[in-house]
Amino acid sequence: MQEYKRIDIGKDQIVPVAERMRKEGKYLVMIHAFLNKEGAVDISWDYAVDPAIESYHVVGETVVPTVSDIYDTAASWPERELNELLGIEFEGLDMSKRLFLPEDMLETEGKGQIFVMPLSELREKNAGKEE
Repeated sequence: MQEYKRIDIGKDQIVPVAERMRKEGKYLVMIHAFLNKEGAVDISWDYAVDPAIESYHVVGETVVPTVSDIYDTAASWPERELNELLGIEFEGLDMSKRLFLPEDMLETEGKGQIFVMPLSELREKNAGKEE
């Protein structure tokens, strides 16, 4: 089983950590984000540091620097996804075109904020509407 290490950092440490990991030949596995129990945004950059995954977390920030100039598509794709779906701004990231949503789609209040209904609720809501 692979070990998981959570390391909390400030947003000013995001780029230096990425630069160090790249220099050491460590892979960026993924960039994640979620709302924690307190309702704050928790963004993590996960690196493969055998035999562990080192997960560097920044909590409470919605504007952070991009690491796409360090990790190219491995970073830009999840950064664009998190920008579009959660409204997290990655400073320096090219967001001239949307990743998933149509360019002419009206945004909800704020930036991003797509609300997804669980499949079970969708089925209940549409029960009896099938032809």
